[in-house]
Amino acid sequence: MDLIQILILAAIQGVAELLPVSSSAHVITAEKLMGLDPTSPEMTLLLVMLHTGTMFSTIVYFWSAWRQSYFASTAELRDNARNIVVATALTGVVGFGLMTVIKHVFMAHQPEFEIEHLFGNARLVACALFAAGVLIILSSRVKENPAGRLTLRRAAIIGAVQGLCLPFRGFSRSGATISSGLSLGVARRRAEEFSFALAVVLTPAVIVREALRVYKAQAAMTAEHASAFWQLATPGLVGMMLSFVVGLLALRWLSRWLEGDRWHLFGGYCMAAALVVVWVG
Repeated sequence: MDLIQILILAAIQGVAELLPVSSSAHVITAEKLMGLDPTSPEMTLLLVMLHTGTMFSTIVYFWSAWRQSYFASTAELRDNARNIVVATALTGVVGFGLMTVIKHVFMAHQPEFEIEHLFGNARLVACALFAAGVLIILSSRVKENPAGRLTLRRAAIIGAVQGLCLPFRGFSRSGATISSGLSLGVARRRAEEFSFALAVVLTPAVIVREALRVYKAQAAMTAEHASAFWQLATPGLVGMMLSFVVGLLALRWLSRWLEGDRWHLFGGYCMAAALVVVWVG
């Protein structure tokens, strides 16, 4: 993989990771068009680095808003921390529960199966992307309640929906969680802030999991392949910085469309993109 390919993937990741259009579907499609293997450990290593870049862009973009809302008082901090903990716990229960069911029930005859092997399945990615588009469009038709608060029940439901995104690439995490919040009556800005607060909490765990997979794969490689594998680290750092910058721009885009009654356009894009994924796959 050369630097140009890495920069292309970083730009795609930076935009699509933070817009409700599924970065995985876009990155996987781009990798296929460039003749790369989305399930390979090398791609996992690169995605770990690019995810790190977009995570930091999320923190920088929302820090001021979080400081004013989440840290406004001791009571606000307690309530928001409780909502995040409950939502993240349900994400783990639903997400890893689904992964376990898929691996041990549907793929029991394949002992070497890992959930990452599904990432190269274009039809599955396309179905998840189309479903995310439908969810976004339906949520856009719910009349906003500007005073809509995030209760513990609503946070729990949003967390459970987020869990569905873990095993299914294409089911946009931000699209699913923001849409769930809107459908439950949460104010748009509050739903957006909570969605990305969950992302900041969840992303390190995902990075660690993918990094462990990379480490195991690297340990099984020959010296020649391992050397080529770690050569991705330096250009990957460049890609990480690019994904950080592009991520900031994408978040500004998302906020304008969400608060400007153009949320449904993301849903239409997801549905059209699903057809492209099927064609490319």
